[in-house]
Amino acid sequence: MARLPMQIPLVSLKQNAQPAEIDSTLMKYSQVCLEAFGYTLPEEVVTTDALESKLAQGYQRLRLPEGRLELMTGIRERRFYPPGTTPGSVSATSAANAIQASGLDPGEIGALVHGSVCRDFLEPATACGVHHALRLPQSCMIYDVSNACLGVLTGMVQLANMIELGQIKAGLVMGTECGRTLVENTVRRINEDESVTRKNIKLLVASLTIGSGSVAAVLCHESISKTGNKLLGGAVTASTDHHELCQSEGLETFMQTDSEQLMRRGVAAGGATFDPFLAELDWTREDINRTVCHQVGVAHRKMLFEELQLEEALDVPTLETLGNTGAAALPLTMALGAEAGQFQRDDSVAMLGIGSGINCQMLGVRWQESRVVGNAKSLQYEPMQ
Repeated sequence: MARLPMQIPLVSLKQNAQPAEIDSTLMKYSQVCLEAFGYTLPEEVVTTDALESKLAQGYQRLRLPEGRLELMTGIRERRFYPPGTTPGSVSATSAANAIQASGLDPGEIGALVHGSVCRDFLEPATACGVHHALRLPQSCMIYDVSNACLGVLTGMVQLANMIELGQIKAGLVMGTECGRTLVENTVRRINEDESVTRKNIKLLVASLTIGSGSVAAVLCHESISKTGNKLLGGAVTASTDHHELCQSEGLETFMQTDSEQLMRRGVAAGGATFDPFLAELDWTREDINRTVCHQVGVAHRKMLFEELQLEEALDVPTLETLGNTGAAALPLTMALGAEAGQFQRDDSVAMLGIGSGINCQMLGVRWQESRVVGNAKSLQYEPMQ
């Protein structure tokens, strides 16, 4: 079916604003705590070397040397759930882990949001199955939110808003990305599709960086918090002039990404968001003790930190061993970092999210105590440095 061009007039909330201007929305919270995390890592590990060996047919036809994928991205391996795994089933496990870690009464959870790219069905919401599995109250508000790699972070913002307004005492947000089918379909296409050339294969490279992972987070009002990890607020920016740089009809089919332009435009959106983010929280660059970013690749991380004028050593990484796990990537990295003792009492932690669209969301947390339940300790998993 042919796609019709969108004929929508540009509307700005600022008088005399130009379409190309980037303006950030600011927000601040005083009563919200990022209480706990739960996560579930897949057991199956697929190295980049093993993945490239499966691309031998396509590499030979295109005369491409092996080893380039890890060299370009820094990703040594990624993980996959078993074939046929539904996102909701894993999300329910991660969510149960998060509730256990929080120590809160499940009856106090007033909203449940499922925020990953992957979901069980178009309808009903994947959140429905998770809610049923957890046996949460019928009064709990449940829904899915879709925002590419920022879906779980967007869910955090929505829960924080509800808590700050006094609508709920606690909320649960989670997401599970199942990247196996996308990666396997991309390998098959590179090997078998004669229309793939040395030039246009670049549009498929990002698909080979995808991994699988699952995470959940509990947010709550400070009056029932046991950790005191205050979610202070943040800033968001929409730079939608570049929404066509990464497009996918679903992780079960194909994804086409202009990786170089997406990286440059995304970093620019991050740069435009960072100063308003600092100003909203009354932070300086020197106040930030740790950062957690969306996990894309080493080149992206280097360029982003140069743009933000931050030291890369501040960052907590997982991309080398997990790859790009979509909307789960940033919060999953934060959960693993918390479990590994990367955050200390009174640390100022910056969550730096950038996703295709292009959207940027940055949130700040004043850390006190780590509460995490997951399965990394039962797996052969190389902990972050």
